[in-house]
This record gives sequence, structure tokens and C-alpha cells, in this order.
Amino acid sequence: MPVNIKVLIIDDEVDFCYFVQKNLIQDGRFDVFVATNGMDGIEIAKKEEPDIILLDLFMPDMPGEDVADVLKENTVTADIPILFVTALATNDDIANRDENKIGNNYIMPKPVRTKKLIETILDILGKP
Repeated sequence: MPVNIKVLIIDDEVDFCYFVQKNLIQDGRFDVFVATNGMDGIEIAKKEEPDIILLDLFMPDMPGEDVADVLKENTVTADIPILFVTALATNDDIANRDENKIGNNYIMPKPVRTKKLIETILDILGKP
């Protein structure tokens, strides 16, 4: 049996985390961890070493860009790809994925469509 892809969601919107986690787990290829603030997300990332992190840009305790900076400075988490998920971007903004990065991090608009999210995760990770 193939090893599931480990996904960490760091987002202060509890409903968003719940639905994305539920949909990814239902797909059958993913193990999903959730943090509803930046500091918890950093700790979970160090402990679980996910394959990819879905990170909200705007959270009350710590902005997503700051969370990403901390993750990139830690040797354990430095190479984990980050997909920023934000309501501030639209699909029109993100016509070409290569143009839609913040630093080396990918970006995806909310609301997230499960099929598109899964395709994007697999694409970023180079999985069939």
C-alpha cells in the first residue's frame, strides 16, 4: 500500500481546516494535520515533517509569511513546499502557477476546490 502524502494545514479558519481535511482524507491519499495558528503550525511541522504545508497568509497571531520564514530557517522544515491559500488572490491572478509564487512558495485562491487542490498538491510534489 502506498504511503500517504502528509499535508499540514495552518489556517485560523476552523471551518476551512475541517472541510479541507475531510475532503483530503476522503480522497484516500492523504494524512492531514491541522493547526489553527502559526506557532502550533511550526511545532507540528517540525514534529510531523509533512510533505507539503497549506498556509493561510492572514492569521491573527502570526502572518503566513512570517510562519513561512521561520519554517525556511529550520533545517527540519526548510525544504517543505508551502502552498499559500488566501482569499486575497483570485483564479484570474493565478493563471500561470510559475508566476504565482511568493518567494519560492506557491499560492492558491480561496475558496478552494478539492479537485484543483489535490491536482496542485500532486503537481508541486511531482506525484502522478
